[in-house]
Formats: sequence, structure tokens, C-alpha cells
Amino acid sequence: SSLWLDQVFADVFGLEHRLSADAADEHYDHIGACLQRPEFRPRALFERFNIEVLTTTESPLDQLPHHDALLRSGWKGRVLTAYRPDPVVDPEFPGFRDGIGELASLTGEDTETWDGYLAAHRRRRDFFRRMGATSTDHGHPSARTANLAPREAEDLFRRVLDERVSPEDAELFRAQMLTEMARMSLDDGLVMQIHPGSFRNHNAAIYRRFGRDRGADIPTATDYVRALKPLLDLFGNEAGLSVIVFTLDESAYSRELAPLAGHYPALRLGPAWWFHDSPNGLMRFRELTTETAGFYNTVGFNDDTRAFLSIPARHDVARRVDAAY
Repeated sequence: SSLWLDQVFADVFGLEHRLSADAADEHYDHIGACLQRPEFRPRALFERFNIEVLTTTESPLDQLPHHDALLRSGWKGRVLTAYRPDPVVDPEFPGFRDGIGELASLTGEDTETWDGYLAAHRRRRDFFRRMGATSTDHGHPSARTANLAPREAEDLFRRVLDERVSPEDAELFRAQMLTEMARMSLDDGLVMQIHPGSFRNHNAAIYRRFGRDRGADIPTATDYVRALKPLLDLFGNEAGLSVIVFTLDESAYSRELAPLAGHYPALRLGPAWWFHDSPNGLMRFRELTTETAGFYNTVGFNDDTRAFLSIPARHDVARRVDAAY
């Protein structure tokens, strides 16, 4: 974080002194003055940073009004959405049951049935594609996938609609939905991204006071060889499918992920992510995966940031690490 901040202060704002207690007021006033100028507006910075495309993630329940406004504005910058279905595929997500009803209202499908629920996803994915989406994104606790028989999947869906759903059924449903999303990606061409392995909202006091996604997300050990097998048994050899897998479990790089990506045509490795997208973490990723997976089976660098001004610094670090490797 210090590396990115120093580079942003120097390259974006032209500050010549490192941030310190003595320089804090100077930094604050200088940045505040810069942000009032037109060349620091978001679109001006987008063009200054030479960004070709920036992608956001939205829920299937989002009507994408801001993306629609951008498309209609005539601005030439590309800002795409990505289909992030967690709120309506994770039975433990707050508001899951209400979201299923809202999904029905948006699509006209009967989301109280398994077939209708899947059809609603297809409709929303089609809407996202027409709005420019090229990918889906899945932030599941684990990489587990499943391939249930149709009757088993229907029975499971009925159980997860009960607000007293068990943790075991919730995990199995998320697993089945990763496989269903891969099946849909094979049909509609959306690249699938899986981000498993974070124990989210670990600090109970923070969660009670501020709600979900306010920090205290901790990496967990993650199995990929067995977890992904049901999905890969079905679709792993499909050259027309791209599944990008990320991990917070560095111990899986050389043992599991590099061999899997080196073998299955559908699989690609996402870069060092979140806790590991530092110079040392990025270099460890290259050293542990490239010998087995090669460069071809990796996808470059995703900055995965909400800090817009840090995008050039983060990509610069990633390029330098790749070049050094």
C-alpha cells in the first residue's frame, strides 16, 4: 500500500516529498486543490492513464442505469459491467430470499421453480451481455463445484428457498451453481472468474456494527483438485470456455493450480490477488506457476481495486515484476 501511495502522490499529483507527519497538511491541501481542477475529473484521468477498458461488477438485480448513461453519453471510454450473481446464488447472502423474488419480477420467470430460476439467470446474463459484459465473477467461500442429477438439483433448490437452510445445503447449492454458470458461459461466451478462499467478515464486532464487507477478510486453505473436478469433468476440455481461477492460498499455486491450468484447455490462472499482489507476492506467483502452466495459461494482471488513482501504479508494479522474472 505504501508503494502504491508513494507512486500515486508522485506521478498523479506531482508531490515531491514523502508523506510524513510534517508533510501531511501539505499533501492534503495539494490533493484537495488538484481534485478541483478539470484534468482530475474521472474521465480525464481515465484518458490520462491510457485505460483501454475498465470493468465493474454488478448484481443480477442491478438495472445498470449508470452503464446505460455512459453508453448514451457519447464518451469513448469503455466501462463494462460483469455479472456478479452472489446475492442470488448464495443462500447465506443477506436478502437472498427477497432477491429470488426480485429476480422473478425483473425477468418474468417463475423463480420458485428450478427451471424458472435458471431461465431467469439466462435472461439477466443476456441483458448484461447487451450492456457490454464480457465476464462473470463469483466470490464463493470455496472452489467446490457439483454435478447433481436434475431431480436432486430441484430438491436442493426447494430446500435453499427455506430461510432456515443448513450450511451444508448452502455450500452444495453454491457448488451446483458454479457448474450451472459454467454451462451458461459455454452457451453465451462470458468468461467465468472464480474468487474463492476468503473467510469474510471474520471480526464479529465489526460485522455487527457496520455490516458485511467492511474488512476482516482472512485467507483460508482451499482445495482445487477435488473441488473443481465435477465442473472440469463436464467442461474442462471445452476450448470454447474460459474459467479463470484466483486464490488466496499460495500453497495451491504449484501443487494444484499450475498443473490443472497446464492440463485443462478451459482453465486459466488469475494473477496473485488481494493479499499477494505485492512485488514479492507477484514474483512468488510467477516462480511457482510458470514452469508448469506457462505464460499462456495465465491472464495478466487484474488490479481488482476500488482505488481509481492507484491503477497505473499497480499495473506498473505488475509489469516490472513480469519483466524482472
